[in-house]
Amino acid sequence: MSHSDFKPGVYRHYKGKHYLALGLAREDETNVTVVVYTRLYPREGLPMSTRRLSVWNEMITAEPGGRPQPRFAFVGHETPGD
Repeated sequence: MSHSDFKPGVYRHYKGKHYLALGLAREDETNVTVVVYTRLYPREGLPMSTRRLSVWNEMITAEPGGRPQPRFAFVGHETPGD
């Protein structure tokens, strides 16, 4: 996925939690593109995070012998339960 293919919205992490991707940003020191996102579940600590776009878009195999799947899969523009 390139910058132009990225869609802000709700994504499901391969472990099942949901996140709202707000958009893309540039990491100042490295000039690397990152996704700015916030979790959609309660947890201690700061709610917003960044992750390199290249990592966000990775295909991973979560279990030995399992099928490759996206680390984050786009699910739409509505939060789960809306």
